[in-house]
Amino acid sequence: MKLINKFKDVSKYFSPKVIGEVNDVYIKIAKIKGEDIPWHNHKNEDELFYIVEGRLLFEVEAEKPFEMVQGDLFIVKKGINHRVSSKEECKIMLIENKTTAHTGNVKSDVTKSIEDQLN
Repeated sequence: MKLINKFKDVSKYFSPKVIGEVNDVYIKIAKIKGEDIPWHNHKNEDELFYIVEGRLLFEVEAEKPFEMVQGDLFIVKKGINHRVSSKEECKIMLIENKTTAHTGNVKSDVTKSIEDQLN
């Protein structure tokens, strides 16, 4: 399986799709474009971001925003407020515990349930 080919099944931005699982974690992919993700955190879970293609602006509370590019990896520790955005389409892979809520306790128009991410 080529990871990049899995993105043809992702039709909406900020809508993660589960493509696999390893023990108690999901492997997800998503396309990012725009600034729709609200500030949020995951109280009990770390979250890994890997840039497959494109550029991602990453904002972490109390730190200077930084840009990630293809091949970059970043782990957001539990409880840390963060958000991401991209001017052009960016393809990312996420590795998260199966219990990780898409936008933490923050609900927005882009928030997806685990069930939505599995379909």
